[in-house]
Amino acid sequence: MCARMAGAVSSKRILRATVAAAAAGAVVLSPMAPMAQESGAAHDPVTIRVGANAAFTRLEFAGVIGARSQVRREGRDVVVRIGATAAPDISRLRVDPPRGVEKVETRAVRGGTELVLTLAEGADVRTGSADGAVFVNLYAEAPPAPTAATPAAVVAAVPVVSHATADKVRLDFRWASPVGAAVFRRGDAVWIVFDTAARFDMSGAKALGPASDAHWTAGPDHVAVRIAAPRGLAVSAASDGSTWSVTIGGPAAVVEGVAVERDDTGEPALVARMAGATRAVWLTDPLAGDRFAAVTALAPGKGFADLRQTVDMAMLPTAHGLAIETAVADLAVKAEGDLVTLSRPGGLTLSDPSAALAAADVEPGAPRKARFPALVLAEWADPGHAGFGARYRELQNAAAAESVAAGEDPRAPVEARFGLARFLIASGLNYEAIGVLNAVVDQAPNMSGEPELRGLRGAARAGIGRFEEASADFASSAVAGDPASAVWRGYIASKQGDWAGARQAFAAGAAAVDDFPADWRARFGAAHAEAALESGDPEAARALLAYAFSQHAPAADQLAARIVQARLFEMDGRTDRALALYTAVARAPLDNVSVPAKLGLVRLSLAKGSMKPDVAAKELEALRWRWRGDATELAVIRQLGQLYLSQGLYREALTALKGAGPRMSRLPGYAELSTDLSTAFRMLFLEGGADGLQPVQALGLFYDFRELTPVGADGDEMVRRLARRLVDVDLLDQAAELLKHQVDTRLEGVAKAQVATDLAAVYLMDRQPEQALQAIWSSRTTLLPSALNAERRALEARALMNLGRYDHALEILGSDSSADARGVRAEVFWKQQKWSEAAAIYEAGLGDRFRNPAALSADEEARLIRAGVGYSLAQDNAALGRLSRNYRGFIAGARSKTALAIALDTGDGASPADFAGLTAQADTFAGWVSSMKAELRTKTGGNRPATPARPQAAAASPRPAA
Repeated sequence: MCARMAGAVSSKRILRATVAAAAAGAVVLSPMAPMAQESGAAHDPVTIRVGANAAFTRLEFAGVIGARSQVRREGRDVVVRIGATAAPDISRLRVDPPRGVEKVETRAVRGGTELVLTLAEGADVRTGSADGAVFVNLYAEAPPAPTAATPAAVVAAVPVVSHATADKVRLDFRWASPVGAAVFRRGDAVWIVFDTAARFDMSGAKALGPASDAHWTAGPDHVAVRIAAPRGLAVSAASDGSTWSVTIGGPAAVVEGVAVERDDTGEPALVARMAGATRAVWLTDPLAGDRFAAVTALAPGKGFADLRQTVDMAMLPTAHGLAIETAVADLAVKAEGDLVTLSRPGGLTLSDPSAALAAADVEPGAPRKARFPALVLAEWADPGHAGFGARYRELQNAAAAESVAAGEDPRAPVEARFGLARFLIASGLNYEAIGVLNAVVDQAPNMSGEPELRGLRGAARAGIGRFEEASADFASSAVAGDPASAVWRGYIASKQGDWAGARQAFAAGAAAVDDFPADWRARFGAAHAEAALESGDPEAARALLAYAFSQHAPAADQLAARIVQARLFEMDGRTDRALALYTAVARAPLDNVSVPAKLGLVRLSLAKGSMKPDVAAKELEALRWRWRGDATELAVIRQLGQLYLSQGLYREALTALKGAGPRMSRLPGYAELSTDLSTAFRMLFLEGGADGLQPVQALGLFYDFRELTPVGADGDEMVRRLARRLVDVDLLDQAAELLKHQVDTRLEGVAKAQVATDLAAVYLMDRQPEQALQAIWSSRTTLLPSALNAERRALEARALMNLGRYDHALEILGSDSSADARGVRAEVFWKQQKWSEAAAIYEAGLGDRFRNPAALSADEEARLIRAGVGYSLAQDNAALGRLSRNYRGFIAGARSKTALAIALDTGDGASPADFAGLTAQADTFAGWVSSMKAELRTKTGGNRPATPARPQAAAASPRPAA
């Protein structure tokens, strides 16, 4: 049949033609959707169809439920809500997102499922419904605005010329510039794929010789030709400049140039080394309906000669490039330079790396491989009749010879080196075993995916306490299902304080634990017992301890179990037996057991009162440096911090708790220690624990540990409380610095305005009106509480008054009649020498105070003096007489008897010089400062009794730690 040329068609016609062709089993003569395999059957409740052209990618949601989908835009996310709780299969969209989409995911919502498409930067989308489906058009770039007549995108036309005989045909694709290609046979058809969008002019390719027909398909980044040809015809490809020539029939050509190997990193992935790889193109066979990938490459010709199959995929023989078939939905094919990586999110299912190595000629009696990768066998340590030294040299020499051979032959065996590693691990020489195994990986990096290598190296690392490195080995997918590795994971989790994880892992490794040597069985039993005890299961802990003791391991290997036994005695109330056990184990010359035993001894002795806190603190300080890096160190630090807090040694407590640092943040128990640290800091600066310290001491303590200040209202309250204490002792600069840091860096909105108001008050106390104004003005915001607004107006007016801007200050106050506003207004009138107005406000501020016979406060006395002087200077004898009658009785108990007597004198015995002296004595600023300090104290809870605190250098209290 003659080849037909496909023209440019709209996206809607593309989708209709693709779906119709798939149903009829016909070949589509127009560009096919590169992900048309996502389409479901027509009767499916949700059918997702995907098509693309050079301009955009179209997603259609059809079916009974899919057609009722709802689309909305949330920033860069396009959310399609589908009214079905069962999520559609979008794995292929995830692996190969459409152009302009960064990622695709689903999420369950009430009554349905949402498909979330995250757009790339600059991408855009248009949505709508047509033909019984909801569609989403995805543009890699924002689409142009529609016009009356938008010309169709111009796609280059590539001439195709055929040269046919009865037994073969050669097709020449005459490109204008070099392009990448992939040529391969798939069943009864030959596929030719190019990495550039184009149209084929096949008018010169009507003669196909032994082939029957040719049809082409195009996408936004590729074009492909499918040619039906009998299976027996050979296929070859060659390039001459920018022209690609594909020959079907004739003699078979030799194909080489593409090598496929395991990933060197040891990950379960395959890497094809193919020079000039350009793109991975996903296609759908219009007849079979299945999905496959073609990887294009630039000339010269290079192909893959083998047929390689794995559980996840099959790599087809090619004349040029690569072709991959797969039945899984999440296979990823990535072409980067000269490498093509084939992988899955959970890893490919591959055989062990050692399966491809040459068979090893192992010495008789050499340590043999265990049935589990991470299993250590007691028989491996057998030195034989010649002794340890001879056995070690024998295995070492065999491993050295094998290593030399591996330097020249990457397929050389590894059994001798593994045999040496097994012997070393069983003999307790874990450092040496790690070196042997690391050398294997250095020579053959893909061996890092070998299960036994991961298992042995993890066991060796766990044996020397390198738990993080061991965890990395046991986390490898190569040993994911290994029960022996699960036992090791349980042991590591127990040492790190992850009790729940330890119990779960030990349960998963139950099938392998009895195959370990007796000493390790005892250690595993003790670790499992400790996890059970910490998880609140003492009965399981007793049974596991009995198992550990039954192994008849050396005494050194059973000491850890004795510590757990002491904990059980302690829990049962048998403290004397627990103390005896702790004391005995603490004498052991092994720090890994003596340190936790001494910790238990200190804790129990403090509880019984037989050890003074200061002695306990010295013991714990020494233990901090003897054993580090696991849950034991965390327990020592927590006990020491609590002990210091109980003694009131706050700086020492915070220093101790902070001593764990970020290096131990990986341990599960670190969260509890962080909680202790935060709780101690809150107790000190939020709950009044540091109120008994001198303000300067409290300030120094706060600055040294200020990174512990919590974010939010609690942290802000801490700062305000500390600032109040500094104000109380007139450390105004330090208080202002604390508050200014909060205003500038931590707060917004109303909270910022509140703290800025306190800051302005502190600046005014310190006679810095410019800074006070700046604090008020820089924190202006809307919707502030009325009381706060009134307070801020009064402070702003007072600052303007101190700068001599009296009219501006009165303008700010306006008609405000609050007590603060009246006080500032009186001050302004006094400075303006408006004596009568000022005196009237001062008298009104006193109210009916004359009815209370109690002595006047300093502020009340200053206001009364100013009222009297004001009335005198205004020559308002009636008002002065009223004032004198009401308050003359307070002169005898006044602080400034003479000044008050002169101010209330209704005669003419006072001179102007007397009044000047009275004005100096009646300083209302001091009264305002006192009132502001009292107000700030009330705001921050400082009016309650301070919590007593011991001096930092005092002797330790005899009270035991909590």
